[in-house]
Amino acid sequence: MTASSETFSELLPDADNLLTEDETPVDNLASEKLQRLLVEVLYSNRDLIYPERQFLAAANVGLYYAVRQNPLVPDVFLSLDVQVAEDWWQKKNRVYLTWEFGKPPEVVIEIVSNLVGNEDGSKLRDYARAGVLYYVIFDPLNQLKQGVLRLYKLQGWLYVPISETWMAEVGLGLILWEGSYEGKEEVWLRWCDRQGKIIPTGAELAQQERQRAEQERQRAEQERQRAEQEKEKRQRLVERLRSLSPEQLTELGISLADLE
Repeated sequence: MTASSETFSELLPDADNLLTEDETPVDNLASEKLQRLLVEVLYSNRDLIYPERQFLAAANVGLYYAVRQNPLVPDVFLSLDVQVAEDWWQKKNRVYLTWEFGKPPEVVIEIVSNLVGNEDGSKLRDYARAGVLYYVIFDPLNQLKQGVLRLYKLQGWLYVPISETWMAEVGLGLILWEGSYEGKEEVWLRWCDRQGKIIPTGAELAQQERQRAEQERQRAEQERQRAEQEKEKRQRLVERLRSLSPEQLTELGISLADLE
């Protein structure tokens, strides 16, 4: 080990002294459900979205990005090409230590639920300083008066607002979707593909599979009924032909063997 690496190691904080959980209650109901929707969708579609890549998505997990800096706690983050440690109960593995994972997350999403979160103030600066590529502010009630959905992309050490909601480096986009999630009708923030099609939840995937299975069952039933109708039609035709005389059958070019 070189002197410089020894010096760097000595600068790293002792993981045992890091704040990994503060025992405060979970977020409000709306924010919690929004966070869970965004995280769950990624894991329900991991083989479709990232078939050959690892990723880590989480909600309300501490993000340490620099020595001697307090952690950030994103509502939701997505980090590509990383994975949770095998022993995630170890103190240092309970939070996102940038120096352990080797990189910051690519996406951070903050959900505005009040006017004290400072999502477009100190957090905007802090996530830029942390090196997060995309910073997203979802303000369902437009409390900040800047629009419901805003995306920023890091350029140098500053965030620049972007109108595009497709994040090419991540291979995902974000879209506002009005519908029902877990029985609650709302305008939700959803992941989407390049064409703006939402990435389904696990429940939506299951519903799609049930609909596909039901359509297949109906198709098979229709095919069975069609075959049965064809069989009955042929049987009626055979019965009519059997009522004809041999001479009449001969005139029609049909032999008695054809009716067996």
